[in-house]
Amino acid sequence: MSKSSSIGAGLSRRRIIKATGALAAGIAAPNLLRVGAALAAYPERVVKIVVANSPGGPSDIIARFMAAALQESLGKTFIVENKGGGGGNIGMAAVARADPDGYTLLLATSAYAVNPGLYASLPYDPFKDFAAISEIATSPNVFTVKPELAANSMKEFVALAKASPDRFNVSTPPIGTTPQLEAEVLKVREGLSQMATIVFAGGGEALQAVLGGTVQLSSGTLAPALPQIKAGAIKALAVTGATRWPELPEVPTMQEAGYKDFVFETYTALLAPAKTPPEIVSRLERDSLAILRRPEMGGKLSELGFEIQARDGRGHMARVAKEVPMFRAIIAQAGIKPQ
Repeated sequence: MSKSSSIGAGLSRRRIIKATGALAAGIAAPNLLRVGAALAAYPERVVKIVVANSPGGPSDIIARFMAAALQESLGKTFIVENKGGGGGNIGMAAVARADPDGYTLLLATSAYAVNPGLYASLPYDPFKDFAAISEIATSPNVFTVKPELAANSMKEFVALAKASPDRFNVSTPPIGTTPQLEAEVLKVREGLSQMATIVFAGGGEALQAVLGGTVQLSSGTLAPALPQIKAGAIKALAVTGATRWPELPEVPTMQEAGYKDFVFETYTALLAPAKTPPEIVSRLERDSLAILRRPEMGGKLSELGFEIQARDGRGHMARVAKEVPMFRAIIAQAGIKPQ
């Protein structure tokens, strides 16, 4: 091949590469513009936050709080849809299978990390089927009774239950929630196998059972119980946080009541289906964290029984990675067989 032929061939290749690059850029540019336009317009329609429990519980309270705040922040309607059942698995699976377009989100609770150890199989993968947006808040749990019951501490309640096991039962939110799990741990530790656990579809209904006198003990999150405790409608025996709750300084923790390593809390977090555009996930993360970091938010949520966490999606998944094996071990220790 002559020198001129070689140069001509090189120029031809360069022209081809340049032309191919220009063609690719021409194809990519509209796509990038469409993605950018879609992100700028998001949300264009109603965004649904699915709560995998019935109304009235902590996840429902937080979901409605965040829906209102995000609606104000993003200028479009956010609604809450309660989809309870199956220990939260039905609602979580529904979101995992939803279109990953940013218009269906999940308000997850600790059941998200508990259920892998509680069920032999799950209709979703907590590590692969969701994109974490943010961790919102946590709430300790609380054991409550009616004021007229002759028990002012957990040990006094246990003594009564042991004396008449057929007359005592405990209400909890769905299977897989930390209140339900802690009730089973209490029964195992204290030998209360005859005390029935009455599982309700949501935390609000479990609380109503003790208010109505159909159960003697309620194991539930603090959030829905706090107003009733303050009003004197129910009596708190112990909280399950690492420290006493500021608004209930006279109520001991379970550890103070003589129960070692008895710390249970319910977290709430916002997630989207996997493959939701990262730009949308990032925008929701940014807006939700900005809402939670407003100075007035801490006081508002504390009044409702929550402590703000304001962790980003990565921080939340670090919690999940830690708690999945932790709860698996607790479940095994309590002798609870996977369903």
